[in-house]
Amino acid sequence: MTSIVLFGPPGAGKGTQAARITDSTGLPQVSTGDMLRAAVKNGTETGMAAKQYMDAGQLVPDSIIIDLIKERVLEKDAENGLMFDGFPRTVPQAEALAEITEVSHVISIEVPDERIVERICGRYSCASCGAVYHDTFNPTSTEGVCDQCSSTEMKRRADDNESTVLQRLGAYHEQTSPLADWYDAKGIFHRIDGDRDIDQITVDILQALE
Repeated sequence: MTSIVLFGPPGAGKGTQAARITDSTGLPQVSTGDMLRAAVKNGTETGMAAKQYMDAGQLVPDSIIIDLIKERVLEKDAENGLMFDGFPRTVPQAEALAEITEVSHVISIEVPDERIVERICGRYSCASCGAVYHDTFNPTSTEGVCDQCSSTEMKRRADDNESTVLQRLGAYHEQTSPLADWYDAKGIFHRIDGDRDIDQITVDILQALE
C-alpha cells in the first residue's frame, strides 16, 4: 500500500485537482477535518477524545490525529493507499505518517502569492441564490446583477481581504517549508506550477504520479 500527499496554499485549486487525482488513481481523499468529524459523529473512542479538545476550542493533539489515521488505513477502501489532503503539516507528523503507510509521492501545487490574493479577493457571491462570481475570471454579465436569479444583492466573505489572505499564506509557507525540504530529501517531492490551465496542471500531476 502506497499513499500520496497533496500540498497547496488556500486558493491554489487543490480541491479541483484532488477530485481528479481520486478519479484517476482510485485513492480516497482524506483530510483530518473530515476524519475528525466522522469519528465524533460515530462516537468512536478516538472521536470522543478529540471532541473534548474541539469543544474547548483547542487544537487536537497529533497523537489523536495519528490514531485516526491508523484506524482509517484499516478500512477496505484504503487497501491500495490514501491521498492525504492538508496532512501532514509538520515534520513530526510526516515521520509518524511514514510509520503507518508508505508515502510514494508528495505533490505541491505552487501559485505565486500575488495570484492567490487576486483569486481569493476577487470572489463574491449572490446573497439570494449563492451563485459564485469573480471580478476578473467570472464576472456577472451585467454589473451587479446575478446571472442566475437577477438579484442585485452581492456579498463578499469578510476574510477574503488582502491582509488576511497574506497572513494565511505566510502561515502556510512557514509551516510547509521544512516539510517540503524533508520530503525533497527523500526524492518524492514534486513541485507543480498551479498558475496555468486546470487541465494542464492535472496532466502534470498524473505524470508525476507515474
